[in-house]
Amino acid sequence: MGNKIVTFSEEQLEDYQDCTYFTRKEILRLQKRFREMSDPGMVPRSMTSHEASNLRLPLNCLARIPELKENPFRDRIGQVFTRNGLESDQTEDEVEGICFEDFLEMMSVFSEHAPRDLKVYYAFRIYDFDEDGLVGLGDLEHTCRQLVRGGLTDDEISTVCQKVLEESDIDGDGALSYLEFEHVVTRAADFLSTFHIRM
Repeated sequence: MGNKIVTFSEEQLEDYQDCTYFTRKEILRLQKRFREMSDPGMVPRSMTSHEASNLRLPLNCLARIPELKENPFRDRIGQVFTRNGLESDQTEDEVEGICFEDFLEMMSVFSEHAPRDLKVYYAFRIYDFDEDGLVGLGDLEHTCRQLVRGGLTDDEISTVCQKVLEESDIDGDGALSYLEFEHVVTRAADFLSTFHIRM
């Protein structure tokens, strides 16, 4: 028998399996991937539960994931998943990075095994830039700017976003509720294949 490094305790692995769509082997691969995203020596091979929930990598480390490197929503994705890990006594300014548990949750949501409803919920949160519970005109314009990266004028962006609202805003309140957003997204044939990160 060799000297095998124990990355997580059995209890930690069981908890992570219960809370994600991953097997033990996949969780261990993701811990290795998390470690490789960091600067050398920053993330230990073996992580206590305290380290897994508190040791944070700068959000710019997400650029080291090939599927997120060129993703125009990379920063927003990082913000959404790190906010889930806020302790009740922490402010958003105190959370300056992504911990392993946030990373694991993010990868679980983007996995091929996550249900469509969960993916739609997180897509809605990502596009709700002002976090008011609606995807309004400002959110749509922000989304459009992220996607076109200077390829359209402000007037063109405004026109596109107005058309989206005309087509999708069923109750006519000038914004997309979660249900309206879900209705639009579930009709998009390629949504599941694009809301995905390979392990």
